This record gives sequence, C-alpha cells and structure tokens, in this order.
Amino acid sequence: MREPIVPVGPGAAPDLAELARVVARQRAEMDRLREQAATSAVVERAKGVVMALSGCSADAAGETLLQRAKAARRTLLEECWITLGELAPARSGEPPARPAGETGADPSAVPSAPDDVASALGRLARILARTGTPQELARCLLEHLGQDLAADSVMIYARRTDGGLELLGHAGIDERLATRWRQVPPFSGVAALDALESGEPLWLEDFARDSARYLLIGDPPERWRSRVWLPLPGGEGPGICVGVLRERPGPFTPRDRAHLRGVVRLCAGRLRTFTAPSEPAADPLPDAVRTLFAALPVPAMLLTPLRGPSGGTEDFRMDAVTAQAADVLGGTGGDPAGRRLREVRPDLVGTPVWRGCLDTLADGGTYESEPFAHQEVVNGATELTTYSVRVTRLEDALVVTWVRHASSDRQEQRLADLQRLGNLGWANWNLTTSEASWSSQVFAILGRNPADGPVRLVDLPALTVPEDRSALSHAVDALIHEGLPSDTPFRIRGTRGVRHLRLAAEAVADLHGTPVEVHGFVQDLTARRRAELALVETERAIVTQHDVLQAERTLVARLQNALLPLPERAVDLAGLRVEVAYLPAQAGIHVGGDWFSAIELPDGDALFVVGDVAGHGIGAVATMAQLRFTAKGMVITGSSLTGALARLNTLLLHSRDTHASATMVLARYRPAERRLVWAQAGHTPPLLLRDGEVTYLRRPSGILLGGTTTPRFEEAECRLEPGDRILLYTDGLVERPPENIDVGLGRLAEAVAAHPGDGAGSLGALLETMLEEERRDDVCVLDIRVPKER
Repeated sequence: MREPIVPVGPGAAPDLAELARVVARQRAEMDRLREQAATSAVVERAKGVVMALSGCSADAAGETLLQRAKAARRTLLEECWITLGELAPARSGEPPARPAGETGADPSAVPSAPDDVASALGRLARILARTGTPQELARCLLEHLGQDLAADSVMIYARRTDGGLELLGHAGIDERLATRWRQVPPFSGVAALDALESGEPLWLEDFARDSARYLLIGDPPERWRSRVWLPLPGGEGPGICVGVLRERPGPFTPRDRAHLRGVVRLCAGRLRTFTAPSEPAADPLPDAVRTLFAALPVPAMLLTPLRGPSGGTEDFRMDAVTAQAADVLGGTGGDPAGRRLREVRPDLVGTPVWRGCLDTLADGGTYESEPFAHQEVVNGATELTTYSVRVTRLEDALVVTWVRHASSDRQEQRLADLQRLGNLGWANWNLTTSEASWSSQVFAILGRNPADGPVRLVDLPALTVPEDRSALSHAVDALIHEGLPSDTPFRIRGTRGVRHLRLAAEAVADLHGTPVEVHGFVQDLTARRRAELALVETERAIVTQHDVLQAERTLVARLQNALLPLPERAVDLAGLRVEVAYLPAQAGIHVGGDWFSAIELPDGDALFVVGDVAGHGIGAVATMAQLRFTAKGMVITGSSLTGALARLNTLLLHSRDTHASATMVLARYRPAERRLVWAQAGHTPPLLLRDGEVTYLRRPSGILLGGTTTPRFEEAECRLEPGDRILLYTDGLVERPPENIDVGLGRLAEAVAAHPGDGAGSLGALLETMLEEERRDDVCVLDIRVPKER
C-alpha cells in the first residue's frame, strides 16, 4: 500500500513525525506480508504431508487439517506445525515411514490445553514461521515462556551420531557457558540424555536431590533451581531435547506442564527442518554448473532422482537452485540446495508436475504444465503471477524451469479459455487474396481436419444441411458484396449428428467502401438449442396438463356442489341455530374432500358431521360422498356413533383405493337434555364458547379412518347451556404450514373470543380473521348456537 506524498513548499520544514508514521506503517505492512508468506508456506507443506500420506486432494487435505484443529481446539497454524513435527524424517533412500492410514496428529492423543494456554500456543505458532535458525527459535521460546512460566533460560540439544549431545541454540545464558556445554559426551548422569532415552519429559524440581543424581548445567548450577528436559515427540533421525531452566524453585504446575508439552509438540516440525540431514550428493557438481545456476535470471533447479530399493524414483534431490526458484518454492529455511524436494514441497507429490518429472525421466521427453497462478510479494505488495513449469532431461538429472507469462501471453490464454468456455472460435477471410485463417476451435466445431485447411467464405454454405444452405448463402453474399453484418444460424451434419451453429461476422471496407476482409466467429449452439426445444416441449406438456386438471376441477366442483348443497341462510335443527360455511382451496387447481352433514333425525335429535378425506380430485370427492351418505344412513338406522366410525373404517380398508384415509367428528344432540354426545376419528376437537370463555372439548380416543384394522373409538358428552356456541371445523381453518397446529388452535380461540356476536354474518367475520389471502386447503365449518333463554 503506497502512502501519499505531501509536497513541501520552499523554505518549509518537512513534517518529521508524519514521515516517521509513514515509515512505521510501511515497515508494519512489510512484516505482515513476510509473516503471511511464511505462514502460507507452513500450511501448504502440512497439506502436502496429508496428501502424500492419505492420497487425498489439496482441498480435502486442507479440510482435514481444519477439522483436526477444530476437534483439538487449536488454530490451523498450530495443527500444521504439529502435523509437520509428527512426520518422521526418512532414512537415506527411503520414503517417510508412517503407520498405514495415519494422516497426522490425533487430537485425542494429548489432553486439551486450558483456554489461556491454547491462546498462547496460537501466538507462538505464528511466530515460529519467522524463525530461520535454532538460535532464533531458542530466543523465541524464551520470550514466550519467560512471561508465562517465569522461564529464565532455554537450551536446545541434538544427539550426535556418537551418542553425545550438541548444543543447537540457546537463550538466557552467556556465550562462555554455552561454549563450555556445546559438546556433551555420552556420559551417564546427563539429564537431557536420560530424557531422550526414555522419550518422556524429565522434571527436575528438587534441586538438592537432582544435583546428587545428575550433572547439572550452570556456573554455578544453583542459579537454576528447577528445570525440565523435554524430548521431541515421535520421529526418527537425530533426537532433539529442549531444556527450560528457571531460577524459581518448586514444581511445575499441571498447567505449566501442559503448556510446555504443547510448546515442544508445536516446535517439533520447525526443529526437524533444522536438523534433517540433506541428501549427500553422489558426485560434487562441477563449478561450471554452479556458476551457471547462480547466474540464471529465471527460476530454475537441477534435480537428481533418488531411487528406492525397488529401483523406482521416490524423491528428488535439489542439487542446484536459483534464488528466484527458492522464492517460488516458498521455503523459509534458507537455501534449499541439497535438500529433498518432498521435504521442501511435499504438496507436489501426485500432482501433474510430479508425474511430469517422472515421465520426463523415463522417456526423455519434455513436459510443460498448464499455466497456474502463483501469489508473490513484489516491492512489498502481493501480486498474482501466472507461471508454467517446463521439465527437460539432462543425462540422469532433470532441469526444471518456471516460465513467467507476460501480459500478452495471459491475454492469449484468456482468449483460448474464452473460446473453449463459449464453444466458439474466430475466423478471418481476406476477400482480396482469398486467404482464410481459423482458430483451432473452428475446425473442432465444424468437424474439419486442420490439415485440410480452412474453406473460403463463399464455400461455407456447402457445409450446411440443404435446408439451411440458401439462408446462409444470402447472408454471405450480403457480407461480401454489400458489407452488411451477419448473425445467421445454420446446421451441419457430422459424425456427432446434426449440430446447430451460428455465424456472426462483419466486413471491413477499403477507402472506397468495398469489402476487403471479413472477420467473425462460429459458435456451437447445439446444447442451447436442444435445451430450448426441450423447454418448448415441457411448456406444451404443462399447458396440456393444466387444461386437463382445470377441466377436472370444474367437473369435481360441480359434482361436489351437487353432493354437498349449502343452505343459503342459517337453519334451525332440534332447537339449535346452525350456520354452515364451505370454502374451497384457492392454491392449486384441485378440489378437496372436506364435507359436512347437519340433519334432524326421526326421533327429534340432531346429527352433526364434519369430515376431511385425504387428497384431492375426483377420488377424494367420491370417497367423501361415500362416507357422508353412509354415516348418515347408519346413524339414522340406529348405529351408535362409535359403531358408525368402526364400520366406516372397515369400509375404507376394503375400498378400491387401498390408501384412502379420512378424519371425522360425529355429534348427536339430544334437545330434551341439552346433551351433546360426540366421537371423533383423528379430527380436531370441537370449540366451545360459554360466557365469553373459549375452551376445546377433551377428545375421546379415536384414530383416523383407514389407519388400522383394529381401531378403538370412544364417546364423550357435554351438557350445553343457553347461549353456548359450538364450532365443528376441518383443519384448513387452523393449519398454516410449516407452523405447529397448536398455534392455529390458539389463533382460533383468540378470534372466537374477539368475535362472540350471534347475529347474522358473525361466522363470515370469523372466517375473514382466520384465513389468509390465499387458502391452501378446503375449509368447512359448522357454527352451532344454543339460543339464549328469554
């Protein structure tokens, strides 16, 4: 990010404070970019490890790391460092050894750290990416542990091949003491050696006892009253041990121990990059080769294959690497020359570039990758640059170069991508010389062999089907003689059948207005045309189906009106005033199976029925008619309410529609006793309004009709009082998907309480309150009122 430069007038002093702030911001931005680049390299290396061990894609590897970090309550960067630390360094000539199926750190292997410790480890993970030497790492650890654990010194040792120890880095001790303890022979009584042998941390928390057992570091040793030696977890190769020394006496708390274990586990990956031995070169490179690679101005490297016991190439040693290649590789551990490629960029394993290297080594051919984007920092700013990789064989080695694409190359690539994605290609015809040039995509679209060359513009109509030849010929003539632009569809017949194409072209005229050149493009519209034709057919089918369904709706509505006549006004039955409402659904074109009955029985009682058949259309209306008339007939002939429901259930189970089902409520009113006896089959309960208070009658047992061969129905009764109001209704009155039906029942109770009037039109006012603008289902309501005493 550039800061604006404020001009300073003659004789004016520059604003030093402002300049200092600008410099500080630029330095902070540079530090941020360096940290971002280093962090990105760590994440990519960890993803490469997961890819190499599990064979998954880069995206899947990234997701695996994220999931493991989340499960262990770690940051992504912490998980990446731990994954790199638990990858055992390979012996010479061998691939990395890992247990089969293992893809990284097991989050359950180490107890979760407290939140403050986890936060501290997250900060350390970000700092690790900027450490380039063991000495820098030791200073980083001391700065990190000094504040939180009162650590005063840090020492990092690596085991030598003779069994002794070598000091890799230190912080908090003077150089004289570091020189004295730089080389430690393999003697007994050395705490760091014992920790490496056991593979477990060695906590030295009792100075008197520990000084009698171990040869303690210090001048004098009493300077550090407590200390711990922590070996790196897992892995082969040289053992590494980190020592943390404190002047404060006493034991390390459980929190301190968890913190220290987490720190060492986190640093394992970075420490092993410092100590991993580089592959020794079989023969030293000639000075001329080193001089050549040092002078090359492009990213390049020389790779020597490393073969396993079977003779196959398992890795490559980077014998010479230019400075530009080191930047592209993204390494943060210094010069990568002499190191293994899988160590620096494990994510390359299994990629097209890796396979290209193997193929070039096997057959001697040249491999060129597809262009890819690479993010790099140029003059302090992050830029996206396009590269491609070229691999050539040089005797038994490989020369790998990165080719940076200029803007013109990128434009050419974008043009090629545009033609491929748009399924089109450009064409040019010179009318003066009769020469023509086509892009490769035009040959592919027209199914013409490029070896046969392009055809002249006047000969293009000959390639079309006979039905389109005339229209294209007229368009071409208008282009050539009149210079009129053309956008003409045409068809060709080839090995892939009939293709729908389009020619869009325009003419270029000379000073006299005579067309001398035509340029344009040919596009394959076959897929679009087929989709259009399929859409037209679908629309025709939809229109036809809609007409059929609309005719069915009209028929069903007429049939329903004939079977279910509505009274024009309220009726009196057995001393009750009854008002009926039936409203068909507005959404969709089907008619439902809601119905009602309200009749006076021969003995003077009144029968009220409200039901709802599942489904819509002619079948639902037919089932509705069957149930309506059968229910009335059975009650009139003496059946009880529960007996009628049981027989109706049997009727549905043995009907032609084996999936038919229905809900129903039956109520019989005895006027002499003002007693309402009722039963139900899976239906919503009746609503009672008495003295301004709304309640729902307790439902007796009853399952929907057609649900089981062994139903159980019970009756309930309610004594009505003068002024009472009873509502029987179908679920269309209260249901509003996706809300729970209890919400609708509560809404109905509130609406009835708010509209208690018993005058004409009171039911209509209630329905207006309850129903939405567009009804999704049929609604049927019986509004029964007991007259007030005079």
